[in-house]
Amino acid sequence: MLEHIISLDKEILVFLNGLGSKKYDAFWLIITKQVNWTPYFLILLFILQKKIGWKNLGIVIIFIALLITFTDQVTNLFKNNFQRLRPCNDEEINGLIRMVKESSSYSFFSGHASNSSASMTFVFLILRKYYKYAFMVFLFPLIFAYSRIYLGLHFPGDILTGYCFGVSFGIIFYKLYEMVIRKYIIN
Repeated sequence: MLEHIISLDKEILVFLNGLGSKKYDAFWLIITKQVNWTPYFLILLFILQKKIGWKNLGIVIIFIALLITFTDQVTNLFKNNFQRLRPCNDEEINGLIRMVKESSSYSFFSGHASNSSASMTFVFLILRKYYKYAFMVFLFPLIFAYSRIYLGLHFPGDILTGYCFGVSFGIIFYKLYEMVIRKYIIN
């Protein structure tokens, strides 16, 4: 059963990665770098500050920093224990995919997917009270993580697992945040 899932994961990667073309490679290389998303994050912080104030924004930033640190470290723990090769290093398929970028670290599961989905789940749960279209924050993790498939750095299963892990802990950290706000902070 596990072999079938891994085989399907590889087939889906070959298909999705094969949709790319050289003329879009530079775009996806820009998308995959977190620093290039800085304007997006600054806009989100501005929106949050307008709705929850400076004091609560400081608490939100602390929670997001702890959340990203947690998801990043757990992701590295999984990668080092599972030691799944990245598609670009997997000899079974690296001749079948477009390798736009290479990395020597392990693949399972995606830190990009877990960190981005965790932080955006946390932000969404705060913003949903104020904005009808707060769900739009999820465009970031979707686009950001797809870049990893496009570049040949992650299997779809790595991304999906990262999403599930990130969303789960985004919810848990939000619940902790709500407890802190209710107990210690007067709005």
